[in-house]
Amino acid sequence: MTPPLLEVDDLVVHYPAGGMLRRREVQAVNGVSLRLEPGETLGLVGESGSGKSTLGRALLGLTPVTAGHVGFDGKRVSGRDRAGLAHLRRNAAMIFQDPFNALNPRQTIATSIAEVLRVKGEVPPAEVPARVAALLDLVGLRPDLAGRKPHALSGGQCQRAGIARALAIEPRLVIADECVAALDVSIQGQIINLLIELKARMGLAMIFIAHDLAIVRRLCDRVAVMYLGRIVEEGPTEAVFSSPRHPYTAALVAAIPSLDPARPLPADPLPGEPPSPLALPPGCAFHPRCRLARPECREMAPPARHDGERITACVLSPDEITTTQPRSMEP
Repeated sequence: MTPPLLEVDDLVVHYPAGGMLRRREVQAVNGVSLRLEPGETLGLVGESGSGKSTLGRALLGLTPVTAGHVGFDGKRVSGRDRAGLAHLRRNAAMIFQDPFNALNPRQTIATSIAEVLRVKGEVPPAEVPARVAALLDLVGLRPDLAGRKPHALSGGQCQRAGIARALAIEPRLVIADECVAALDVSIQGQIINLLIELKARMGLAMIFIAHDLAIVRRLCDRVAVMYLGRIVEEGPTEAVFSSPRHPYTAALVAAIPSLDPARPLPADPLPGEPPSPLALPPGCAFHPRCRLARPECREMAPPARHDGERITACVLSPDEITTTQPRSMEP
């Protein structure tokens, strides 16, 4: 069997939090396991504070890993394996949320992209300008924008420039961290269309981190739902949206706005606030907000249940998730 492009096994990321009286830890990622095949797009969704961005940064070695391991292209890249991490960084890139802060404000767009090409060292110096022009064209930016600095561009143009910079290393994997969250809705659509086109043209594998489930449904092949540092449900995108098997997923899907004005949103699809990652509740972390919680949910975290392509961390059967009725969302 061909190994997956990216393999994550029981990944844990904890980091110290400030405190005068006692040492505390933020439990950002708590035992995440994932597989990503070449050319596949995985959507990573969940509320703010669920650990999505920390996980994305840990996969690229930008955040230290507490336990578990990450493998890329058959090589271990976490821990002290510097050769594996160097291989990952030659073949993976990140698109950040803020398009303005992701680029050097003192450099022109062309200079920022050329810098990546020179560091990689695979493009002869004489060919760098032509390669920069080709990358700008690839992401739909006019040649005359190459000499501008980020403050002279719109948010959408800056994000396209950030994507061009990420593509300069010709990556096999791209991690996009809320890359359209700061953009207007119309510009979001343009960037998503661009990512779909680039995925088809270049065969990119992608982890798309987002809180907008409508975008994830359009872009991603599979979706993983994250709650307080754990994957609570994973599976093919359409299957998860059509028939969620975890109460948290069902609540998220039920809260998606509908295009039908006659169809009201549920009054309270997801009550309460997530517990603090500084002090996770015992058992299933979702049980304080779950209307279907059982006594055992307060005592032990449910193991991941595998059913074909679906993975669910819940003691309930799919038929028991009835209090939140997800509406079918228009694609």
